[in-house]
Amino acid sequence: MAVFCSTIIPTIGRSTLVHSVNSVLTQEGVPGGIEVIVVNDSGKSLPYAVWQQSPMVNVIDTCRRERCIARNSGAAIARGKYLHFLDDDDILLPGALSALWELSQQNQDAAWLYGSYQTVDNNGALVSVWHPRLMGHIFPHLVAGESIPFQASLLLSSHFFAVGMFDPHPAILGVEDRDVGRRMAFSGRIAYQPTIVAQIRIGEQSSTTNWRTIAESDRWGREKALRLEGATTCLRQSARSPYWRGRVFHAYLASASWNLKRRAGFTAASRLTAALSFLWPACFSGDFWSGVRRQDRHLYHA
Repeated sequence: MAVFCSTIIPTIGRSTLVHSVNSVLTQEGVPGGIEVIVVNDSGKSLPYAVWQQSPMVNVIDTCRRERCIARNSGAAIARGKYLHFLDDDDILLPGALSALWELSQQNQDAAWLYGSYQTVDNNGALVSVWHPRLMGHIFPHLVAGESIPFQASLLLSSHFFAVGMFDPHPAILGVEDRDVGRRMAFSGRIAYQPTIVAQIRIGEQSSTTNWRTIAESDRWGREKALRLEGATTCLRQSARSPYWRGRVFHAYLASASWNLKRRAGFTAASRLTAALSFLWPACFSGDFWSGVRRQDRHLYHA
């Protein structure tokens, strides 16, 4: 029987897993019900915990196949209309899923639902609160460097499978969320509501992400997005303001430079041609040049 939401938590057995699972199991007032799929990728048995006895929890093993395959494996058995991907050191806040359920009722055609979120350090101290406010067709925003964390998101499962799920290619390891997000946004609408729904730990300590390679990985992810058939047309149609045309212009220029350094001259020339198509008439606006200078910094800090 289908449920409203399936939360998928890949884990390597960190002690924080219990808090992540319980933050979902204690969600109340969610019509349609929820389930939690814990994907054990640690290569060894998980220590016993009370949450393992819950009828809402299913534990599967992937044995050190990395998080993309772990997440895809969880998604493959999920019964939820929506999929929620939560890391094993992050949590949902009380009322998160009921707030996102209400958002789903108002936006039944949306492929991606999300809320605001807070970040904390390794000691649990609050670092920032984020209210992204991005909604609608946001492919240009994500190509230009913005991102929305999946810990605060629900993805329509049918759309997630249609765009190809997580890509385990080593070139984009560490930015696989951004990669899926760009593909989701390319062909789907995004809905937002301001309730703070998730708490996300930031920092390199105990992180499974290789922070030394993440910038280059995201460049590969951007190239993948720009190679989508119809990407430039979609960007022109969706980047309506001079500011966002400036952001996309910069993304294309960065891509042209990146490809030129790799001696991919034809691709570099194609990217430069596409960049020039965003100049007129937006280049006469100061907002356009503000967007060009903005580059990849996050815009929506509360």
